[in-house]
Amino acid sequence: MRVVTRRLMLLDTASLYFRAYFGVPESVRAPDGTPVNAVRGLLDFITRLVQDHHPDDLVACMDFDWRPQWRVDLIPSYKAHRVAEEAPEGSPDPDEEEIPDTLSPQVPVIEQVLDALGIARVGAAGYEADDIIGTLTGRAAGPVDVVTGDRDLFQLVDDRRGIRILYPLKGVGTLQITDEALLREKYGVDGSGYADLALLRGDPSDGLPGVPGVGEKTAAKLLDAYGDLAGIMAAADDPASKLTPTQRKRLTDARPYLAVAPAVVRVATDVGIPDVDQALPREPADPERLEALAAQWGLGGSLQRLLDTLRG
Repeated sequence: MRVVTRRLMLLDTASLYFRAYFGVPESVRAPDGTPVNAVRGLLDFITRLVQDHHPDDLVACMDFDWRPQWRVDLIPSYKAHRVAEEAPEGSPDPDEEEIPDTLSPQVPVIEQVLDALGIARVGAAGYEADDIIGTLTGRAAGPVDVVTGDRDLFQLVDDRRGIRILYPLKGVGTLQITDEALLREKYGVDGSGYADLALLRGDPSDGLPGVPGVGEKTAAKLLDAYGDLAGIMAAADDPASKLTPTQRKRLTDARPYLAVAPAVVRVATDVGIPDVDQALPREPADPERLEALAAQWGLGGSLQRLLDTLRG
């Protein structure tokens, strides 16, 4: 008896609508003049992804908490600069032009359109979309394509299970198909080693300090020599290991950080999320609602192209 396996596609939704927002001109607007470039851009992205990669199931994974407190408790600098970059409360500096936020108002529209289409949308309080992706990937019975612009998710790559990362290089028309061969070529590690590489190297964009003096190449060499973070730290404690005195001191000094970093960097795989219908819809779940949203926000050709693609 032939077993039919279904291909699951998981969208790092915020990563994609950010790319849409900055890649589609803000002149794309609703009839009332409201920018909808992120909304229409995301719909176009999904259309292209379905056309090119033919998933059977698709889930839009959401950031219900982009900076979970439990991660901040472990590493206070985690994404701290992003908080600092937000505009302070109070009157703006009269000598500075206030830049309006035209993305945030589009997010509820994106959510409403996805729901009306019947595309599964999943998130959980206290967790990032990465954690939802990690959990759904762990549950999947068949191959999984994760679409994200976040390299952190390279840690999920697993050739044996058919788990790949589709990493956008330009829109979603040009994707880096990230498998174990590519990770070994570019970073010297496989999927399971990428999280250790990332926490050793650090990541300023996420506020992760890393081990001072240990860059990407040194981290890859250490992992090649000692297997994983636990092996590296065992070598740091072993006077007979081949670590240089400088490497040993750097790792020893960074021990408090290295004790907590794995829990921050590694995606959660056990988030309590409900089972949802992941099947790619062929017809809208709520046609009347979708028609009203299309008219209100001027979704036009972007929505129609997606509907035509879903219907096959």
